[in-house]
Amino acid sequence: MLTSEQLSNFRKQLNDEKQDLLMRFEQNDHFGLERGHYHESMGELSSYDNHPADEGTDLYEREKDIALNEHEELHLRNIDKALKSIDQGTYGKCEVCGVEIPLERLEVLPTTTYCKEHSPDRLVSHKRPLEEGVLMPPFGKFDLDEEDESVAYDAEDSWQEVAEWGTSESPSDFAFPNDRYENSYNEADEKIGYVEDFENFIGNDMYGKNVTVYPNELHDQYEDTLDEEGIMTTFGDLPAVEHDPYTEEEAEK
Repeated sequence: MLTSEQLSNFRKQLNDEKQDLLMRFEQNDHFGLERGHYHESMGELSSYDNHPADEGTDLYEREKDIALNEHEELHLRNIDKALKSIDQGTYGKCEVCGVEIPLERLEVLPTTTYCKEHSPDRLVSHKRPLEEGVLMPPFGKFDLDEEDESVAYDAEDSWQEVAEWGTSESPSDFAFPNDRYENSYNEADEKIGYVEDFENFIGNDMYGKNVTVYPNELHDQYEDTLDEEGIMTTFGDLPAVEHDPYTEEEAEK
């Protein structure tokens, strides 16, 4: 059981914490929340001329202020609750089981009115943020099963096509800037709408037969690449039975 001197010391400690907390609330206007819109807390009149990234940073800071304010207000309520229990003569006893709270626990957490076993804060929440229930990864609703090898034109392809005309990351944002805007976004060199290069100049009829090569600039680039490497296809050499010379240089050898 706590002595009168110990109760007096705890009362003084709790009152000091309360006064310090109230003074900080007065000085920072409850973390700027009493100023209305967060622009007021930063001296901004409008977000009209602000970069979206700056607006995102400001929003994050506002959310942090709300969280800190809620934390401090909870601490203030716990202080008032502990002071009330001192006045009622129940301080130092668990309000659930009535067991004496160890002095060491009170010295660390003077605001507690629970023993360790019945503390409401002893359980770790495994709940996920509510936002995760409605948000999804980029292009998530267009994702295909891993076993599905479909290469249909999807949302990611449409983003890449639009990004060619410029994004918020211009070439000047990179340590080694690209010469062209369409090369400045992630996976800019990824094939869009096709898998193999030869799909740009190879075709067949509606029955999958009569494969035809349609000469064009991409076809010329494809052949030049194969000639430089001395191979017939970009995905490997031909079987041993077809190892006849197929480039002019090898034919001469």
